[in-house]
Amino acid sequence: MATYDAGMSEATLGNVPFRVDNCSIERTLGIVGEKWTFLVLREAFSGVRRFADMQAATGAPRQVLSARLTRLVEEGLLRKVPYREPGQRQRDEYRLTEMGRDLYPIMVALMHWGDRYLSEPDGPPVLLTHRGCGALIEQRFRCADGHEVAGPLEVTPLPGPGASLTPEARAGSGGS
Repeated sequence: MATYDAGMSEATLGNVPFRVDNCSIERTLGIVGEKWTFLVLREAFSGVRRFADMQAATGAPRQVLSARLTRLVEEGLLRKVPYREPGQRQRDEYRLTEMGRDLYPIMVALMHWGDRYLSEPDGPPVLLTHRGCGALIEQRFRCADGHEVAGPLEVTPLPGPGASLTPEARAGSGGS
């Protein structure tokens, strides 16, 4: 296990192959890294809660949608809330949990990327605006000290306290 040291820098790491065995991106994609899951989440962020409405909006086959909803509930991104229409049996609505709502910036980033590179000539199909003032939503990266970060060239990845480095990285750093 790598020891975390807040003083580590690129110079300290040298050419250590920085690839962790317990990658957070890989773990996240294990839950959400699939088209139908993102479409279900898109609808949930838009306020769609019921199975039939999600199926109509996503076009997902019934079994696929059922499996995705079950998985998102099991993983804690959605929760079931029972409801009953008059004269019908009880059914469940699907509502985002805090864990699910925390994926919103990722969804907006994917949308903005698609708007920039894949939109029709007329422009993006949906615009996100601030309910309070009507201005378009923008995403920005900032460091904890408030500096704007323009992109990956301004970021230095360092092993975190939970890093479990690959054998190659451990051998290259002289640590264990």
